[in-house]
Amino acid sequence: MTINIALNRIIDDSYPIHIGPLNEIEYDGKVAILTNPKVAGLHLKTLLPRLKAKEVYIITIADGEQYKNWESIEFILDRMFDHRLNRKSLLVAFGGGVIGDMGGFASSLYNRGIDFIQIPTTLLSQVDASVGGKTGINNKYGKNLIGAFHQPKAVYIDPSFLNTLPAREFGAGVAEIVKMAVTFNADFFEWLENHDLRAGDNLIKAITQAVETKAKVVEADEKEQGLRAALNYGHTFGHVIENETRYETYLHGESVAIGMIMANDLACDVGLMNTEEAKRIRVVLERYDLPLTYPISDVEKFYQAFFLDKKSSDATITFILPHSIGGVKITDAIPADKVKNVLKRYEGA
Repeated sequence: MTINIALNRIIDDSYPIHIGPLNEIEYDGKVAILTNPKVAGLHLKTLLPRLKAKEVYIITIADGEQYKNWESIEFILDRMFDHRLNRKSLLVAFGGGVIGDMGGFASSLYNRGIDFIQIPTTLLSQVDASVGGKTGINNKYGKNLIGAFHQPKAVYIDPSFLNTLPAREFGAGVAEIVKMAVTFNADFFEWLENHDLRAGDNLIKAITQAVETKAKVVEADEKEQGLRAALNYGHTFGHVIENETRYETYLHGESVAIGMIMANDLACDVGLMNTEEAKRIRVVLERYDLPLTYPISDVEKFYQAFFLDKKSSDATITFILPHSIGGVKITDAIPADKVKNVLKRYEGA
């Protein structure tokens, strides 16, 4: 006998992304704000008067990628239980990409899933991490290997939060903007070449363009079965760098910047990009003082770490390579010797 459970249905997980001064947010229920001490000290005074809810609680966790782990998730969940949140409660992820990733993941687990919204306060989280519903944590095997797709109910991007952002964090966010331009929009990349994002209203234009680009990709491939994987340009190399340095040496965007340079080297070697195009990308990244090299101590170990990447399989490694500027190729057909030749150029660099 076969018994079928008919669960065919249409689920609408659409949500708005608001770009501009922070709107008033009303919620008929309990709200928990997840943040870190730095963001709380700088920006809670801006958020709290705009948040109208029956009860509001603050959950604060340590700042830094090295804390994006099970221990932090358990701490968040414990505080949610302490405050007796229920399935009609809301979690507000108020901070950078680490807060957004953990807030989204914790909300996907609590009572088998409650609503959350994103209020990103770093450039990287505003242009990338807050949009698309990827949530998760790191472990000893790699970055974001444990997690879930859990879409927010809304994203509120207020560029004024960036006024307190350190230059290094700003550069890390620029790396993600460049990533999207190189892979999907040659005109946008040319615009980035000719405009300083620290001047005038250039930044909000770049944020808007980057978010529009990511939104279209997520609409086409929510669960990263194809096209969305292209947004991992620079990440395949960058995640290995982050894991090797225990998330303590480089910001995520800095590792992505180095990873893009390595990916460009590989793209040039296999004929997908020419050296002039690779130089143009380097020049834009250098403008924002991003690190662009990494001393590989063990080429074979670095190479083997690629197999732990979520896009790879048991026998093949999937690479995201730029196809000139404005195009991208997702491939698992790059010979190992080609990859290792690129890695050897960084050996002891």
